[in-house]
Amino acid sequence: MELVFIITAFIAGFIAMQCKLPPLVGFLVAGFGLSSMGVQSTETLSLLADLGVTLLLFSIGLKLDVKTLLAKEIWGGATLHNLLSTGLFTLALLGLKQLGLGMLADLSLAHLALLGFSLSFSSTVFAIKALQDKGELNATYGTLAIGILVMQDIFAVLFLTISTGKIPEITALGLFALPFLRPLMFRILDKAGHGEMLVLYSIFLALVAGAGLFELVGLKADLGALILGMMLAAHPKASEMSKSLFNLKELLLVCFFLNIGLSEAPTLDGAIMAVILLLLLPIKGILYYLIFHLFRYRVRTSLLGTLTLFNYSEFGLIVSGLAYKLGWLPGSFLVAIAMTVSISFLIAAPLNSIGHRLYNDTSKWLKEYDADLLNPSDKLIDFGQAHVLILGMGRIGSGAYDELVERYGNQIIGIETREESVDDHLQVGRNVLHGDATDPDFWTRVISSHQIKLVLLAMPNSHANSFAMEQINTLNYKGKVAAIAKYTDEMEELENLGIDAAFNIYHEAGRGFARHVCEELEMDLKPRT
Repeated sequence: MELVFIITAFIAGFIAMQCKLPPLVGFLVAGFGLSSMGVQSTETLSLLADLGVTLLLFSIGLKLDVKTLLAKEIWGGATLHNLLSTGLFTLALLGLKQLGLGMLADLSLAHLALLGFSLSFSSTVFAIKALQDKGELNATYGTLAIGILVMQDIFAVLFLTISTGKIPEITALGLFALPFLRPLMFRILDKAGHGEMLVLYSIFLALVAGAGLFELVGLKADLGALILGMMLAAHPKASEMSKSLFNLKELLLVCFFLNIGLSEAPTLDGAIMAVILLLLLPIKGILYYLIFHLFRYRVRTSLLGTLTLFNYSEFGLIVSGLAYKLGWLPGSFLVAIAMTVSISFLIAAPLNSIGHRLYNDTSKWLKEYDADLLNPSDKLIDFGQAHVLILGMGRIGSGAYDELVERYGNQIIGIETREESVDDHLQVGRNVLHGDATDPDFWTRVISSHQIKLVLLAMPNSHANSFAMEQINTLNYKGKVAAIAKYTDEMEELENLGIDAAFNIYHEAGRGFARHVCEELEMDLKPRT
C-alpha cells in the first residue's frame, strides 16, 4: 500500500507543479482521490506524517527568536483574533442552526462554540511550508505569521489539557531545568561535525529530547520539539542543523498532506457542511487583516500575513475527534471538518503563490499609514548615500561586502531579513540594515530616490532573487544588477529577466578555490601550449 501512496503522490504532485501550483495541492488531491476509492491511511503513513510535523516545528524553532513572542502584536494579536473569530464563528453557526441546517439541529450553544473555537485556528504546517517555498520565512509578515501560529499552538495545548482533564505529570516541573542543559547541548553540537552525526543529533533533539520528553510528562509532543529548537536557535550551527533536516522533513511532510486527504471518506452531507464552513473562511481573513492593521503594519505585511494564515487548521480535526469521543459531536462532523481543512488548503495554496501580485493589484485601494506611524518592525528604509546595495547578508553576501569595501571604501550597504544577523554584522563594523528585499514598497522607495549604481542579489532562494529583479524591471533603474544562482535553469531565468551578471555559486567556488591556491602557494606553473 505504501508503494501506491508514493506513486500517487508523485504523479499528483508533478501535475500540480506543471500547473504552477504548489506540490502540496497535488498531495491533497491524491489523498482525496484514494479516499474516494475506499483506500484508507495506514499506521505507517500516519507515523511518518507525525514525524514530519515534529521535525518541521523543530526546524522553525531553530529560526525563532523568543523575543518575538513577547511583542504585543504577537500575543495580543493572537489572543484578540482567537476571541473574535470564535465569537463570530459561533454566531454564524447559531444563525445557520436557526435557519434549519440539519447537521447543526441537535447541537447546543456550547457545542457550537467548540466548533467556532476549532475553526479559529490556522494551520502551522501549511503556513510554514508556504513561507519556505517562497523563501520568506524571515520576511516581516512571515515572522508575524509564525509568531501568531506559535501562540495558537500554546492555546491548543491549554485546551487539550483542560478538555481531556489530563493534568501534566508532576515530573513536567522538571522541564524548567532544560535551560540549564543548554550549555551541554551547545557543546555536543560543537563536536557533532557537519555530516551524518549532525543530522542524527538533530533528530535526537527533535524526537527524543523534545517531543518524546514532553509527551512523557503529559504535554503536547510537537510543542516540545518547537521549544527545543528555540533553545538552540542562538547557536551558530542552528541554520546548518535546519538545512541538514530539510530533505528528510520535506519527504515526511508529503505523508502529512497525503494523510489529510485520506483522513475521512467524502460524504454528501459532509461536503455540504464543508462548503458552508468554507463560506465562513473570509471572516477569519478579514479579522487577521484588521488586527494586523490595528498594530500599524503596512498594507503589504497585513495582506501577505493574512494570506499565509487564510486556512483552517488540522487542529480542527483533533478537536472534532476528541469531541466525538466525548460524545459532544456526531461522527458526521469528522468528515465535514476533514473536508473543510483539506479544501481550505487547496484554496490557500494558489492564493499564497500569487500573493505579491494580489498586493500590487489591491494596494492602491487599501489605506496605508504614514511612514512615521508604522510599526517599528515594519518601517521603510533609508540608504543614505550608498552606491552599492547587497541584498542577503549570508556567507556569500558578507564575503562580497568585505571585498567591495576593500576596493571602494564605505559606500556599501547590506540588507538582511533576520534581525539577529543584522546585530552580528553591526558588531563587526558592517553597514547592514534590517529589511525585506522581496517587498515591492522597498524597491519603489529605495531604488527611485537614491544613487544606487550596483545591486547584488545574494539571497539564497532563487525565487526571492527573481522577484527582486522583477521589481527592478518596473522601475527606471539605470545601474547594474548581479545575482547568484545554484542551478543552470535559475541562471537562465535571471538572464531572461535582464540581469547583467549571474554567477553559479558552485562553479564560481571551484574557480575561486583554484585562484586562491595559486595565489597563496605562489604557484608558477608553465602554461599549457
